Amino acid sequence: MGLIEDELEEIKRCCHSQVPHSKVVTAVPEMVRIEIEKTTFKKIICCLMFPRDYPSSHILLELKSKTLADKLLSGLTKVCEDEAKKHLGKPQILTVLKLISKFIDENPLCCCSNEITSLKSMLGPDDSVKLSQKNSTISLLIKKNKYFLNAKLKIPDLYPEERVEVSTSDCNFPRVFKVWFVENSKELARRCVEPPKKPKPNQPKFEVKPSVLPSARFLIESVQRYPTERCQICKQVLFPEDPANAIHNEKAAAHVERVYCGHGYHHDCLILYMKTPPFQNGKMCPACGNRIYHEKWKVTPELAEARWASEQAKARELGDVVEFIRDCTI
Repeated sequence: MGLIEDELEEIKRCCHSQVPHSKVVTAVPEMVRIEIEKTTFKKIICCLMFPRDYPSSHILLELKSKTLADKLLSGLTKVCEDEAKKHLGKPQILTVLKLISKFIDENPLCCCSNEITSLKSMLGPDDSVKLSQKNSTISLLIKKNKYFLNAKLKIPDLYPEERVEVSTSDCNFPRVFKVWFVENSKELARRCVEPPKKPKPNQPKFEVKPSVLPSARFLIESVQRYPTERCQICKQVLFPEDPANAIHNEKAAAHVERVYCGHGYHHDCLILYMKTPPFQNGKMCPACGNRIYHEKWKVTPELAEARWASEQAKARELGDVVEFIRDCTI
């Protein structure tokens, strides 16, 4: 038997034990095909061919994957070829396969590399992103003017079947907005991996989707949006220029309220708007035309109109009393 035949026998006998997560599909002189699959999304198909003067020349390698980025596979192929060149004159396949398996184990973020690329393109000039393969995390620093949010996205081992975990370490927005940023980002991630409890009629079969980009996009767009957004009633900028002057008292007149559609209002502007006509079919957001929903305002349109009419009647009665007293004193 020659060197190639010996190497093929060794692959059939030892590949599974020496290369974690591997499966030998084909091992013949014409081609060796090995699948390395840690999870459904971390799967690489390795196609190797012996050049005519092997092992004096390095093994020919092609990496394929339905889930990992082409750019990542291209870079990994180059690294594997360089490693194979260090072992000219010797068997090279198991060495290359071990390197690929090690790469998957030590780079858990490889399963979302396309999302990370898209995420980076959304960042502003003052924003930054840090990747930690060791901790399987993506750290975001998002800034707009003097406002900022530090967020961390933890990628689970079974991603994307399991959703990304979102947390924040520091933020100078008011507490209500900080909580809303994180919780809404978590909810978007949940919807990517869990089917709706009450699906709509004729809705397509639910399929799990990657959740990093939807969660990160929401955080980035929200932080970049609200520091310059204006109140839909008074048209003044919602937040003060200096975050140190932001209103944290939820009952204060200038406290910023965010309604269901996402638009912002100053507290007193919203309350006044909700208390005044027209009330038919509920109050609509002036910016988008959607009905306004807010946890602080759960009054039906009918009750709101009745209260307004009662207040107007009381005001007229008070006016009549004042006028009567004035007449009596003349």
